[in-house]
Amino acid sequence: MFSHLFRSQIKVSIVKAVCFSSILSITALSACAQQIALPPAIEFPADIPENTLQTLHPVHPRIMANAEDFAAIRKIAAENADVATMVKSIRESADGLLKRGPREYTGADKGRMLSTSRWVRGYVMTLGMAYQMTGDKRYADRIWVELENAAKFPDWNPPHFLDTAEMTYAFAVGYDWAYDAWTPEQRTFIRRTMVEKGLNAGLENYRRGAWWIKATNNWNQVCNGGMILGALAVADEEPAVANEIIRHALVSLPYSMREYAPDGGWNEGPSYWILSTHFVASLLSALDKSLATDFGLSKFPGFSETGNFPLALNGPLGKMFNFADSSETWSSSSPQLFWFASQFDKPGQAAFQIPAAKKRTHPLDILWGARWVQSQPAPSNPLVAYYTRANVVTMRSNESDPDATFVGFKGGDNAANHSHLDLGSFVLDALGERWAVDLGGDSYELPGYFREQRWTYFRMRAESHNTLVINPSALPDQNPKAKAPIVQFGDKPGASFAVADLSNAYDAHKIKAQRGVRLLGTQVLVQDEISAPAPANAWWFMHTRAAIEVNGSTATLRLNDKTMTARILSPASATFQVMAAGPLPSSPNPEGQQKNADIRKLAIHLPDVSETRITVLLTPGAAIPRQPEVESLRDWK
Repeated sequence: MFSHLFRSQIKVSIVKAVCFSSILSITALSACAQQIALPPAIEFPADIPENTLQTLHPVHPRIMANAEDFAAIRKIAAENADVATMVKSIRESADGLLKRGPREYTGADKGRMLSTSRWVRGYVMTLGMAYQMTGDKRYADRIWVELENAAKFPDWNPPHFLDTAEMTYAFAVGYDWAYDAWTPEQRTFIRRTMVEKGLNAGLENYRRGAWWIKATNNWNQVCNGGMILGALAVADEEPAVANEIIRHALVSLPYSMREYAPDGGWNEGPSYWILSTHFVASLLSALDKSLATDFGLSKFPGFSETGNFPLALNGPLGKMFNFADSSETWSSSSPQLFWFASQFDKPGQAAFQIPAAKKRTHPLDILWGARWVQSQPAPSNPLVAYYTRANVVTMRSNESDPDATFVGFKGGDNAANHSHLDLGSFVLDALGERWAVDLGGDSYELPGYFREQRWTYFRMRAESHNTLVINPSALPDQNPKAKAPIVQFGDKPGASFAVADLSNAYDAHKIKAQRGVRLLGTQVLVQDEISAPAPANAWWFMHTRAAIEVNGSTATLRLNDKTMTARILSPASATFQVMAAGPLPSSPNPEGQQKNADIRKLAIHLPDVSETRITVLLTPGAAIPRQPEVESLRDWK
């Protein structure tokens, strides 16, 4: 049944079997592994439980689900056609994997093998769910092929610890969900590999104080999440290593969990909200199913509301307000919305995920979503939302009309993980089209993309966003450490607004700047007030896929036989112009960037201003726009 390689590995594992006795210390375990030299153990804070495993559920499966959960899903699938179709979709994907070989060890030579780890995790979860739904051992055998192959990798690239964490997640699910299919030798092999290449690497990171332990972003949640799932999967056989991993994670996770306060916003942007909450929901679910407690992690302020964040950022045509390194479309599934809906009694969040779950089913859509798909809760989208820590506001003219006007506007923090220099930027949907676009990120393979060269790339700079550029040069066109708070906000239906103070973004020139965005029915008013101590060179930009026809202070945008009119209300002398979506002549222009050939830039240029107010009214449709009175931002109510 097993390959020659597996038989030779079993011989080795039998010789080393004593190394995996649950009574041995972690130090002895590490010495047997002879792969990772662990630093000395640390002392834990007094509020961290000394033994986290007292309530361990002693049987498998227990990672995010137990046998009763899987049985309940099978029952629902037998009774509900939609859930049955979702299960069939997973089974068909798993059948495709039966014909495909395992993933190769790739990417580590470039500093990351994250895509490999993610593919393996996806394969194993798909096969594991298919096995649980059908009992067909072919799926477990294919999991074995994947795990045996990944075990042969020289390592799981612990210097880029996301790779290690995601691979450990894969091994935890494979070990646990197909546990009853494994022989004792296979269990020992999978467990040994998970400890040596995953959990010991985690202990080395925890004990030496790796940077991500105190990170406030997705790294903290992904790394801790993978380690927790791995620890819980082997906790009965390896209690010492599992307990220490969980204790470390309980110290580390509050650094990122605090970022949800007070209202559930996330300043890394929607794509990294998806990633981070996927791992948080996974680890909390695994803790609950394995230990009957999440040690209070789900009680952090704002966390119970974070499932509303993607609903607020989602425009009426299904595109999101994609600030930071995020894409316009929902490129990743969000089954964790089902988990949030159940955990915090938020049926609207489940309703949001149901169409995506039916269209492209993720294994966790079935695990967490089967009962919601069966009950079909009513959707709900907020007309106005304001996230105070992220300083992000969204406004829409109607909560259910696909042709509604929707505007997403941000202040924010340029120093946040994955941020662009985009303080003051906005996106705009109307008539079923996106008129003002955010270009999103560029290739992560660009030299220095996450280091000092980041602000040389067009898509990272303010000039690629729908905001102001003042006194452009080769330097960063906003202060990379700037913050822009929302200083005024109104949520009156049909006349909501927000004002952000952008002054910190342009403080190199001691410039004061504020931007207000107002929804007036279906129209959007964008107003900037700039005060400079010396004459300044100011640009106003809006990026669009529409064709643009300019006539002085009016521009007509046409997209798919629909029309948007832009009109400058002030200053009286200002006119529009159309530019290519590329760097200004004074800006850096490194090779290898995306070309943005399908994007045009609507621009206003004021080359010599000290005090000015730029007011632009955007009106959907071809009708003559209703022109509001221009008033100071401080008078907006």
